[in-house]
Amino acid sequence: MGSFKLWALLAASTYLMPGAAFAQAASDAVAHAAKWPSAHSPSAITDAATERMITDLLARMTIEQKVGQLIQADISTIKPEDLQTYPLGSILAGGNSGPYGNERASAAEWSRLVGEFRKASLTPAANGVAVPILFGVDAVHGHSNLPNATIFPHNIGLGAAHDPGLIQRIGAATADEIAASGIEWTFAPTLASPQDLRWGRSYEGYSSDPKQIAENARAMVTGLQGSLRAGVPVGSHHVAATAKHFLADGGTFDGRDQGDARIDETTLIARHAAGYPAAIDAGALTVMVSFSSWNGVKNHGNRSLITDVLKDRMGFEGLVVGDWNGHGQVAGCTVTDCAASVNAGLDLYMAPDSWKGLYASLLAEAKSGAVPAARIDDAVRRILRVKAKLGLLGSKVERRLDPSRIGAPEHLALAQEAVAKSLVLLKNNGSVLPIKPGAKVLVAGPGADSIAMQAGGWTVSWQGSDVTNADFTNGQTIYGAIAEAVRGTGGKATLSADGSFVEKPDVAVVVFGEKPYAEFLGDVPTLAYQPGDQRDLAMLRKLKAAGVPVVSVFLSGRPMFVSPELNASDAFVAAWLPGTQGKGVADVLVAGKNGRPLRDFSGTLSFPWPADARSPVNAPLFDRGYGLTYAKPAAVPALSEDPRMDLAAAVDLNHLIVAGRAVGPWSMNLGDAAGGRVVMGATASSLGGKISMSTVDLSAQEDGRRFRWTGPASVSIDGAPGDFTRQLNNAFALRLDLAAYAVPGPVQLTFAGKSIDISRILRGMPPGKLATAKIPLRCFANVGATVNAVGTPLRIEAGAGTDLAIRSATIEAVGEPLPCE
Repeated sequence: MGSFKLWALLAASTYLMPGAAFAQAASDAVAHAAKWPSAHSPSAITDAATERMITDLLARMTIEQKVGQLIQADISTIKPEDLQTYPLGSILAGGNSGPYGNERASAAEWSRLVGEFRKASLTPAANGVAVPILFGVDAVHGHSNLPNATIFPHNIGLGAAHDPGLIQRIGAATADEIAASGIEWTFAPTLASPQDLRWGRSYEGYSSDPKQIAENARAMVTGLQGSLRAGVPVGSHHVAATAKHFLADGGTFDGRDQGDARIDETTLIARHAAGYPAAIDAGALTVMVSFSSWNGVKNHGNRSLITDVLKDRMGFEGLVVGDWNGHGQVAGCTVTDCAASVNAGLDLYMAPDSWKGLYASLLAEAKSGAVPAARIDDAVRRILRVKAKLGLLGSKVERRLDPSRIGAPEHLALAQEAVAKSLVLLKNNGSVLPIKPGAKVLVAGPGADSIAMQAGGWTVSWQGSDVTNADFTNGQTIYGAIAEAVRGTGGKATLSADGSFVEKPDVAVVVFGEKPYAEFLGDVPTLAYQPGDQRDLAMLRKLKAAGVPVVSVFLSGRPMFVSPELNASDAFVAAWLPGTQGKGVADVLVAGKNGRPLRDFSGTLSFPWPADARSPVNAPLFDRGYGLTYAKPAAVPALSEDPRMDLAAAVDLNHLIVAGRAVGPWSMNLGDAAGGRVVMGATASSLGGKISMSTVDLSAQEDGRRFRWTGPASVSIDGAPGDFTRQLNNAFALRLDLAAYAVPGPVQLTFAGKSIDISRILRGMPPGKLATAKIPLRCFANVGATVNAVGTPLRIEAGAGTDLAIRSATIEAVGEPLPCE
C-alpha cells in the first residue's frame, strides 16, 4: 500500500439531525397559545374520587417512586425483577421487541409477560405503596405485533376510503385484539399531515387535508377507547389511544424524518394542528411528542408547545409521552440526562435502553430542585390518572386473555371491507376492469404473492421486511385472492413473478411497488418509482408488446411518479399497503358469474398524485378527491414521462449506508469463501457462516448493523457502477460512523478495488462507542483506484473475532484538504 501516512479524523459522535445547521432565532420556535384552537379533555377523563385517590397516593410515594413513574423501559432491556430496584411506571415493547426475545410470540405469551411485569410492580414497597405498570405497544394498523392478528390497511389507505365510521370500527376491532393479549395501550393514531411525500412515514398519515385528519382522529380515538364515562374505567375490550406525533412531523424540511419544520406559526397551526383538538375532545388519554423540531428547536424540549399549547390551550389532561430516546436530541441533553424535557412538560420519558442512567440523573435533579417538585407531582398525577381510567389502580387489576379475538372472523371481514374501500382506480382505459368471468389471468410482479409487500412496515417487526406468508395463515395474497375469485367464475389464474407465460393470458394483473420500510428508513430523495432500475416498467412494457391487456396494482406508502407505468398499463389501481386481506382487492377487480364484481371502486385520493418526480407536489397529475369507478368511467390520455428533474443526481451515490442499511442504488453483501449473499433484512449471515449481521441501537432505534466475524469474511456495498470522479479531490472523504467492539487483527477497507488497513484507526476509538472516521478518497487514488466506474464503493474485510457496528457510510465534502501523508 506504499509508505504514505493515513490521515484520519476520529471524533466522539454527536447526533445531528438533517437541517441541524439551520440557524433561526429562538423566538421563531415559541408558540403563542392564544392563536391556537382550543379544546379540552372530557370531564369523564377523571372524577373527584379518582383525584382524591391520586392525591393520597402522591402523599405516600417516595421521591424514588415518583421519579420511576416518569420513565418507560423496553422489554428487551429490562426484567420484571428490575422493578424492585427501579420502580419504573411504564414498559413498552418496541417494533422489534417480542416477549422473551420472540417476535412471533402468541397472545398468551404477550399476556404472560405483561402479567409478570405487573405482578413485579405490585409487590408492596417498604412503605406499602405499589403502583402497577402501564404497558404500551405500536399497534398501528391492527395488533400488528402478532402473527395472524388482523392487519388493516395503513392509514394512507384508510384515508382514501373517506369513511370515519369504518375507521371507528377498525379502532374498536384493533383494541379488542390488543386487550385480548393483556395489553392496555397503543401508540396510535398518527395524526401527521404529510406535506412532502419523500418522508418515510407518509403512509402513517390519513391525508394532507387537515379537516379529514380531524375527522379520522376523532373516529379512531373513539374506536380504540370507547366513549369515556365518568367514574367508570375504559372497557375491557378497549385500550388507551395515543395522538401522535406532536407536532409537524409531516412538515419537515425536505421530508426528512426526525427533521426540522421550517414554517411560521400560522402554517404550523393551519396544516399540522387540526388532529389534536379533535383527539383531545374525543378523550385521547395520551399524546406522544415528535422527534422533529420546529424552526430548530426540538419538540421534546419546547415548553411553549407541550405546556402552553397542548396542556393549557388545548386542555389536555392525560399524559404526554416522549418518543424513542427523543429527549436525547434536545440541546444540552443526552439520553441519560435531560431535565429540560420534563421541565418543558413531558410527563413520561420513553427511555427504552437508557432508563437506568436516566433514572439516576432524574432522581438527582428532583432532589436538587433542578426539576421542581410541583412539576414531578403534576407528571405523576397525569400518569396515575390514565392508569386509573384504565382500571389499573383498583383493588384487583383486571387483564384479558382471549386468544380467540386475535384474527376473529368479524375482524378479518372488516379488514376485507377496508381494503376494498381503500382502492383508488387511477386508470381503466378500454374497460379492462373488472376481469371478466371465465378469463385466463396471469398474476405477475414481485408483490403478487407477498404478504410482506401488502402489509408494509410495522408488521410483526419494525420494518416488516422479514414477514412471510406463513405468518398470516388467515390472510390472502393478492394472487391467492384473485385466483380463488377467477376460479369461481370458471376461469384460471397463473402466478408468474417475472411476467413470463406459456399460454397467452386474456389479461395480466401485475402487482408491484415499494418494499417494506418504516420511519427514517423510508425517506427517499425523489418521488420517482425505481429511478435507477426500472425492472417493473420493463415487465409492463413486455406484456403490452405481447398484446396482453395489463392491469397494474401498485403497492406503496405514498403517491409516486409512475407516469411511465401508467402509460404502459391499460388499468392502474393504487392499492396502498392493504394488509393481509387480499380478498378485498379481488372483490373489486374480479367480476362474478353475473358479470359484476362484489364492489365498485369507491376510494378517492386523500393526497395529490404527482405529475413528475419533484416534491412537494405543486401541480398534481390527479388532485385530492380523484378516483374513477365502473359506474362513471373516464379515459386517461397518454401522460408526460418527463420527471422534471435529474433522477441520476437524485439517486445520490454518496450515501452508501444510512441507519445501518444500504440505500440508493446500492445493496449490502455478506461474503466468505462460500460466496457472496445480498442481504435486505435486519439479521443475516454469510453463506459459509463466517460473518453475521444483527441490529443495534447506536444513536436511535436500530439505526446500526452489527457485524461479527468468526473467520475470514467481508461486508460490502455493491451495485451498478457509479462515477466518483468529481469526488476524487482533496475535499472529499469516505466517512464511517461506527463502533468498534473488538479488532484483534487487520481490517481492510476497500474503495474502488483498492485497500487500506484501518485496524489502527479502529483500535484508537473508544471501545464500543460510536465514533467517526474520515479517510480522504485521494488516499485510495494514491494506490491506484479507478473511480469512473465503481461497482463496490465499500468493502470491509476482517478475520475471526472482529466485531464492528456501522451506522452510516457516506462520501462527503470535508471543507478542507486532508493529507494522506
